[in-house]
Amino acid sequence: MPRKNNVIRLLEQRGIPYKAFELPREKLGAREVAQRLGLPLGQVFKTIVVVREGRGKPILAVVPGDREVDLKALARAVGEKKVHLPTEREAERLTGLQAGGISPLALVGRRFQVVFDDTVKQWEAIHLSGGERGLNLRIPVQALLTLLNPVVAPISRGDNWIKNP
Repeated sequence: MPRKNNVIRLLEQRGIPYKAFELPREKLGAREVAQRLGLPLGQVFKTIVVVREGRGKPILAVVPGDREVDLKALARAVGEKKVHLPTEREAERLTGLQAGGISPLALVGRRFQVVFDDTVKQWEAIHLSGGERGLNLRIPVQALLTLLNPVVAPISRGDNWIKNP
Protein backbone atom coordinates (compact mmCIF):
# COMPACT_ATOMS: atom_id res chain seq x y z
CA MET A 1 0.00 0.00 0.00
CA PRO A 2 1.57 3.31 -1.03
CA ARG A 3 1.92 6.06 1.52
CA LYS A 4 -0.74 8.73 1.10
CA ASN A 5 0.51 12.19 0.33
CA ASN A 6 -1.24 15.26 -1.10
CA VAL A 7 -0.82 13.98 -4.68
CA ILE A 8 -2.50 10.64 -3.89
CA ARG A 9 -5.30 12.45 -2.04
CA LEU A 10 -5.79 14.84 -5.01
CA LEU A 11 -6.04 11.95 -7.47
CA GLU A 12 -8.49 10.09 -5.25
CA GLN A 13 -10.64 13.21 -4.69
CA ARG A 14 -10.83 13.80 -8.44
CA GLY A 15 -11.51 10.13 -9.21
CA ILE A 16 -8.38 9.83 -11.34
CA PRO A 17 -7.14 6.27 -11.69
CA TYR A 18 -3.50 5.67 -10.83
CA LYS A 19 -1.12 2.96 -9.80
CA ALA A 20 1.55 3.80 -7.25
CA PHE A 21 5.02 2.26 -7.20
CA GLU A 22 7.26 2.59 -4.18
CA LEU A 23 10.95 2.93 -4.90
CA PRO A 24 13.96 3.69 -2.70
CA ARG A 25 13.69 7.19 -1.22
CA GLU A 26 16.97 8.24 -2.79
CA LYS A 27 17.16 10.52 -5.81
CA LEU A 28 16.58 8.33 -8.88
CA GLY A 29 16.71 9.52 -12.46
CA ALA A 30 14.18 8.48 -15.10
CA ARG A 31 16.59 5.85 -16.45
CA GLU A 32 16.89 4.19 -13.04
CA VAL A 33 13.12 4.30 -12.48
CA ALA A 34 12.51 2.73 -15.91
CA GLN A 35 15.03 -0.04 -15.21
CA ARG A 36 13.60 -0.80 -11.75
CA LEU A 37 10.02 -0.92 -13.06
CA GLY A 38 10.85 -2.68 -16.34
CA LEU A 39 9.48 0.15 -18.49
CA PRO A 40 10.53 1.79 -21.73
CA LEU A 41 12.52 4.91 -20.83
CA GLY A 42 10.23 7.04 -23.00
CA GLN A 43 7.23 6.17 -20.81
CA VAL A 44 8.85 7.55 -17.64
CA PHE A 45 8.48 11.33 -17.68
CA LYS A 46 10.62 13.75 -15.70
CA THR A 47 9.73 17.23 -14.54
CA ILE A 48 12.32 19.91 -15.21
CA VAL A 49 11.98 23.31 -13.55
CA VAL A 50 12.73 26.12 -16.00
CA VAL A 51 12.96 29.82 -15.14
CA ARG A 52 11.80 32.71 -17.28
CA GLU A 53 14.24 35.56 -17.98
CA GLY A 54 11.69 38.14 -16.83
CA ARG A 55 9.09 37.94 -14.12
CA GLY A 56 6.59 35.16 -13.75
CA LYS A 57 6.24 31.76 -12.18
CA PRO A 58 8.70 29.10 -13.27
CA ILE A 59 7.71 26.57 -15.89
CA LEU A 60 7.44 22.84 -15.27
CA ALA A 61 8.64 21.14 -18.45
CA VAL A 62 7.58 17.48 -18.47
CA VAL A 63 9.57 15.37 -20.91
CA PRO A 64 10.20 11.66 -21.45
CA GLY A 65 13.21 10.10 -19.77
CA ASP A 66 14.95 9.41 -23.07
CA ARG A 67 14.86 13.08 -24.13
CA GLU A 68 16.10 16.47 -22.92
CA VAL A 69 14.33 19.82 -22.73
CA ASP A 70 14.99 22.00 -25.75
CA LEU A 71 15.05 25.44 -24.09
CA LYS A 72 14.53 27.34 -27.34
CA ALA A 73 11.49 25.25 -28.25
CA LEU A 74 10.14 25.60 -24.72
CA ALA A 75 10.57 29.39 -24.82
CA ARG A 76 8.63 29.51 -28.09
CA ALA A 77 5.87 27.30 -26.66
CA VAL A 78 5.29 29.68 -23.74
CA GLY A 79 5.85 32.95 -25.60
CA GLU A 80 9.13 33.87 -23.92
CA LYS A 81 12.31 35.12 -25.59
CA LYS A 82 14.57 33.14 -23.31
CA VAL A 83 14.36 30.62 -20.48
CA HIS A 84 17.08 28.91 -18.48
CA LEU A 85 17.64 26.03 -16.10
CA PRO A 86 18.11 26.92 -12.44
CA THR A 87 20.51 25.04 -10.18
CA GLU A 88 19.12 21.99 -8.43
CA ARG A 89 19.05 23.89 -5.14
CA GLU A 90 17.17 26.79 -6.77
CA ALA A 91 14.64 24.37 -8.34
CA GLU A 92 14.02 22.90 -4.90
CA ARG A 93 13.58 26.36 -3.38
CA LEU A 94 11.16 27.45 -6.12
CA THR A 95 8.98 24.34 -5.84
CA GLY A 96 9.38 23.40 -2.18
CA LEU A 97 10.10 19.84 -3.35
CA GLN A 98 13.28 17.75 -3.40
CA ALA A 99 14.93 17.07 -6.75
CA GLY A 100 13.87 13.57 -7.72
CA GLY A 101 10.40 14.25 -6.33
CA ILE A 102 9.37 17.35 -8.27
CA SER A 103 6.02 16.74 -9.93
CA PRO A 104 3.40 18.96 -11.56
CA LEU A 105 0.84 16.96 -9.57
CA ALA A 106 2.31 18.23 -6.30
CA LEU A 107 2.14 21.82 -7.52
CA VAL A 108 -1.48 21.95 -8.72
CA GLY A 109 -2.98 25.28 -7.72
CA ARG A 110 0.40 26.97 -7.30
CA ARG A 111 0.16 28.60 -10.75
CA PHE A 112 3.24 27.05 -12.29
CA GLN A 113 2.87 26.85 -16.05
CA VAL A 114 3.03 23.19 -17.04
CA VAL A 115 4.25 22.18 -20.50
CA PHE A 116 4.26 18.56 -21.62
CA ASP A 117 6.34 17.35 -24.52
CA ASP A 118 4.03 16.28 -27.33
CA THR A 119 5.44 12.73 -27.19
CA VAL A 120 3.07 12.24 -24.25
CA LYS A 121 0.35 11.60 -26.85
CA GLN A 122 2.07 8.34 -27.85
CA TRP A 123 1.09 6.70 -24.58
CA GLU A 124 -2.17 5.64 -22.95
CA ALA A 125 -0.53 6.05 -19.54
CA ILE A 126 2.78 7.50 -18.38
CA HIS A 127 4.85 7.31 -15.22
CA LEU A 128 5.91 10.37 -13.29
CA SER A 129 6.91 11.40 -9.79
CA GLY A 130 4.27 11.31 -7.11
CA GLY A 131 5.59 14.49 -5.50
CA GLU A 132 8.25 12.96 -3.30
CA ARG A 133 11.32 10.80 -3.73
CA GLY A 134 10.49 7.13 -3.84
CA LEU A 135 6.93 7.48 -5.14
CA ASN A 136 6.24 6.93 -8.83
CA LEU A 137 2.75 6.97 -10.35
CA ARG A 138 1.28 5.53 -13.54
CA ILE A 139 -1.59 7.74 -14.69
CA PRO A 140 -3.69 7.67 -17.86
CA VAL A 141 -2.52 10.47 -20.15
CA GLN A 142 -5.97 11.85 -20.86
CA ALA A 143 -6.81 12.12 -17.16
CA LEU A 144 -3.46 13.79 -16.50
CA LEU A 145 -3.95 16.33 -19.29
CA THR A 146 -7.48 17.09 -18.12
CA LEU A 147 -6.32 17.64 -14.53
CA LEU A 148 -3.27 19.77 -15.32
CA ASN A 149 -4.50 21.57 -18.47
CA PRO A 150 -0.92 21.94 -19.72
CA VAL A 151 0.47 23.32 -22.93
CA VAL A 152 1.41 20.32 -25.10
CA ALA A 153 4.17 21.14 -27.57
CA PRO A 154 7.37 19.72 -29.08
CA ILE A 155 9.77 20.85 -26.32
CA SER A 156 12.38 18.09 -26.30
CA ARG A 157 15.24 16.63 -28.27
CA GLY A 158 16.51 13.08 -28.32
CA ASP A 159 19.28 12.41 -25.82
CA ASN A 160 21.75 11.93 -28.66
CA TRP A 161 21.75 15.62 -29.66
CA ILE A 162 24.89 17.64 -29.11
CA LYS A 163 24.35 20.33 -26.47
CA ASN A 164 27.45 22.41 -27.21
CA PRO A 165 28.75 21.70 -30.71
